[in-house]
Amino acid sequence: MNLPNLLTTARMFFAPILVVVLLTEFEGQAILGVSRETMGAAIFAVASLTDWLDGYLARRRHQITRIGQVMDPIADKLLTSAAFISLVQLGAAPAWMVALIIGREIGITGLRSLAHTKGVTIPASRLGKIKMASQVVAILVLILGWGPLPWLAPVGQVALWVVMVAAVVSAVDYYRRFHRLTNARVVDLLLARSRGGDRKVG
Repeated sequence: MNLPNLLTTARMFFAPILVVVLLTEFEGQAILGVSRETMGAAIFAVASLTDWLDGYLARRRHQITRIGQVMDPIADKLLTSAAFISLVQLGAAPAWMVALIIGREIGITGLRSLAHTKGVTIPASRLGKIKMASQVVAILVLILGWGPLPWLAPVGQVALWVVMVAAVVSAVDYYRRFHRLTNARVVDLLLARSRGGDRKVG
């Protein structure tokens, strides 16, 4: 396993750690003298940083692999879903908004998996990256707004609406790309079979 894929895998393990930190009742509500919300925000920030770092290293080292392209969005969705569910449990985010966002994530993951079975890889789009960036900002602001910086709570709610809009728009974009790429793949296969048949006849 190369380093970019190792970082992607590590991001998956950050998800349960984040849930434990945010939802476990610690004595004195602090971990090593730091509030659990601050600790949770730090864990989420570090985990999110690996999302940028694994992509950067993969491109720089020419280590872009198909498994990495599949694992990376799964790791992103696992981390953000864990954070959003924790925020609902804390009462920092509306359940219906989180359900819509996570439902979108599951749907797009299924779509990309279906495309993978057809021999098509749908890489992350610019809209998808904007959606991910907005999620990171919203989650960090909501965690800190629930804990040491309560004045950020209203900002977090606005950021959550931005996430919803970005999620819907990027979902439509993925759906269109899925149809375009899979249809092109079918045409390529038909043309390849046609050429193969022509060679046999000749």
